Amino acid sequence: MTALTLSTAAAPGLRADAIVVGVAKGGSDKGGSAKSGDLVVAPGAEAVDKAYDGGLAGVLETLGASGGEGEVTKLPAPSGFKAPVVLAVGLGAQPDKDASFGTETLRRAAGAAARALAGSKKAAFALPVTDAADAGAIGEGALLGAYSFDVYKENASKDAKKGAKNGKAPLAEVALLGGKPRDKAYKAAVERAIAVCEELNRARDLVNTPPNDLNPEAFAAVTQAAAKEHGIKVQVLDEKALEKGGYGGILGVGAGSASAPRLVKLSYTSSKAKKHLAFVGKGITYDSGGISLKPAGHNETMKCDMSGAAAVFAAVVAAARLGLEVNVTGWLALAENMPSGSATRPGDVLRMYSGKTVEVLNTDAEGRLVLADALWKASEDKPDAIIDVATLTGAMMLALGNRTFGVMANDDAFRSAVVEAAEEAGEASWPMPLPDHLKKGMDSPTADIANMGERMGGGLVAGLFLKEFVGEGITWAHLDIAGPAFNDAGPFGYTPKGGTGSAVRTLVRVAELAASGDLG
Repeated sequence: MTALTLSTAAAPGLRADAIVVGVAKGGSDKGGSAKSGDLVVAPGAEAVDKAYDGGLAGVLETLGASGGEGEVTKLPAPSGFKAPVVLAVGLGAQPDKDASFGTETLRRAAGAAARALAGSKKAAFALPVTDAADAGAIGEGALLGAYSFDVYKENASKDAKKGAKNGKAPLAEVALLGGKPRDKAYKAAVERAIAVCEELNRARDLVNTPPNDLNPEAFAAVTQAAAKEHGIKVQVLDEKALEKGGYGGILGVGAGSASAPRLVKLSYTSSKAKKHLAFVGKGITYDSGGISLKPAGHNETMKCDMSGAAAVFAAVVAAARLGLEVNVTGWLALAENMPSGSATRPGDVLRMYSGKTVEVLNTDAEGRLVLADALWKASEDKPDAIIDVATLTGAMMLALGNRTFGVMANDDAFRSAVVEAAEEAGEASWPMPLPDHLKKGMDSPTADIANMGERMGGGLVAGLFLKEFVGEGITWAHLDIAGPAFNDAGPFGYTPKGGTGSAVRTLVRVAELAASGDLG
């Protein structure tokens, strides 16, 4: 991954391929000198602007720059600079007087700049830094924006340094200017950014890996290797153990595949922990829909249906790397949903790990089945809270779009705490209800419950189904990341095309808050 360091060097004398500066759209002239609509050079770039005799904004405007979020403009560096290029990235509207740019604004700008510098060896980022949180956000944005997945490209197989973006390797090194390398808070912010982003990018790699190379067994093997490296206890239940234990949901979903399912338990423990969190992830390594087969146009990206499990895996490893004073258990419910003569049929009844029976009305509503078993198993440890993460319903995408995940819970205060944690982490989420009247739609004449209910409010119905498998008295939240987990449009900010690593930063932030005693 891209290297990240703090530097005290001045921009003119720093050896790099480019100097990154921020520019903004000027607001009203109330309390300031900039006129509305003027381009404004952001703090952090004073030395660069001075080298242009204070005319950097004018030069950029001549080149068409407007300061819009994520806009990138390159120009030759001034005489005397060791870097040949200045890259100006838009920060959007200039904040009010005495206010600063938000961390998410900085994160997105750094991501756009890092992506634009693919093929470069080193870049110095001279963006606005007022505190350690700003430095961490810029570092995160740069590390996430520089991400590329090129394992399967011909050039990459011949030379690991080539073939990333149009034949260009990712930006190799980022030097953050304006920080304080000897300050503990700044050092911690950078170290945190590196740990979280490396694991988030690992989650992206897993989501992007083709399903012929990432079946449940292969996914489990990846977790075992990482667990060994970072001192995490791991337990993998194979098909025999699942059969013996009565995990009817996971086995039922995986019954049609030649690749057997797995249930993975990852346990990170801290001797100073006062709280225990359980994260549960849906890990359908490929979802054809099963007998309720998805139509053409809806199955090409279904390798991403294990994004929830990838997020949980990444969050547990990140918690271990950060040494958080909280116990975190990750449960990865892994299966491949395929049609065959042995596949579960619509109308079949499965006996779940909890003992409850489920009538399967639609085999393409499989995620809730594997999660149900994992949730009940996680509940046996009596954690202080459980959060499950899943690309669960198209209904949530219809409700919230492609960039926002829904948050449901059996406790309103905990739901609010999770939403706030997501906002602090820079992820868009929205609180959703669990209306009791929708439960009736899942009544079954044959079993205890059906895996389908009313079509309207389908995302909420799925949440209500999962709620039935959470242990009594345990606080629980459900994150439906169906929209933001996989970006099949163009990249933006620090978000690439393909797997995004959605929910990783939210889970890590929740764990940090639990460790400090500040979680809701």
